[in-house]
Amino acid sequence: MPAPKLRATHAITIGARPCEVWPWLVQMGQGRGGMYSYDWLENAFGLNFHSADRVMPEHQGITVGDVLPLAPNGFGPRVAILDPQRTLVLHGDTRMPGDADTRKVMDLKPGDYMAVVWTFALSERGDGATRLVERFMLDYNPSAANRVFYGALLEPGSFIMERKMLLGIKERAERLAGGQ
Repeated sequence: MPAPKLRATHAITIGARPCEVWPWLVQMGQGRGGMYSYDWLENAFGLNFHSADRVMPEHQGITVGDVLPLAPNGFGPRVAILDPQRTLVLHGDTRMPGDADTRKVMDLKPGDYMAVVWTFALSERGDGATRLVERFMLDYNPSAANRVFYGALLEPGSFIMERKMLLGIKERAERLAGGQ
């Protein structure tokens, strides 16, 4: 994404190996493992999230092109890059032919667009811990309403939710690593 209007990078060190963190990433999504964040807040918007406290074998087999659902209607970005135990990159762009359903779900008007790249990168440290870096980039058509919604509402809300998500992944992966 050459010029995102919103970008955020967050990172956390997890006392577990990448193979113990990865299962939590690949099972994320609505109707899957949840987002490990504030379920009650997501559910206040009708998203029906339930964050799992266990690795779910039925949600471990994702492939490039799969949608990571963020809403009950299946709305969400697609897996663009998948390098097991290292990198998961999600991408969506309502200007792309494959994202026509997203345009309908979002009720976008002609000329409106939204594009997202969401990256999760794992790097193993020498002490058996993992550094998880999460980067979110968003681009959208410029308008006063979009600047207010995305800049004033989405950006701070994303920070709060993404921080809790990273802490939720950390807690679950460290529990898995400890054999609990």
